[in-house]
Amino acid sequence: MKTACPPYLHPGDRVVLFDGVCTLCNGSVRFLIAHDPHQKIKLASMQSIQGQALLNWFNLPTEQFQSMAFIENNAVFERSDAFIRMMRHLPWPWRALSAIRVIPRPVRDWVYDRVALNRYRLFGRRDVCLLPDPAHQDRFLDDRG
Repeated sequence: MKTACPPYLHPGDRVVLFDGVCTLCNGSVRFLIAHDPHQKIKLASMQSIQGQALLNWFNLPTEQFQSMAFIENNAVFERSDAFIRMMRHLPWPWRALSAIRVIPRPVRDWVYDRVALNRYRLFGRRDVCLLPDPAHQDRFLDDRG
């Protein structure tokens, strides 16, 4: 694990990196904004300058996005582990979804991969990355640090 803080992050930051052109991913972001009242989780699209810098930092693909990523304590989590980590920071009843951690990771990730690989076909795709709603701009990473 790297000891320095990743770009655009401060110690203690938690960030979801999401595919900004994926309709399902954008729905997940709207869900997080609505259900994270204490704003514990920041957001960045993988296509953004900040997202690309974080993907590079963690040696993740910068063009083909097969998974969302969750960054916490300078570590990155992908696939079902990212989902579980996110749910742990939401209030009840959403926090209960983190209980899927009792399912073996290969099974969780197999289900995650089936959805991820078919997300554009099932949920749609946008031509461009959605910009944050001005009311929620502070939830997204900016050029600090």
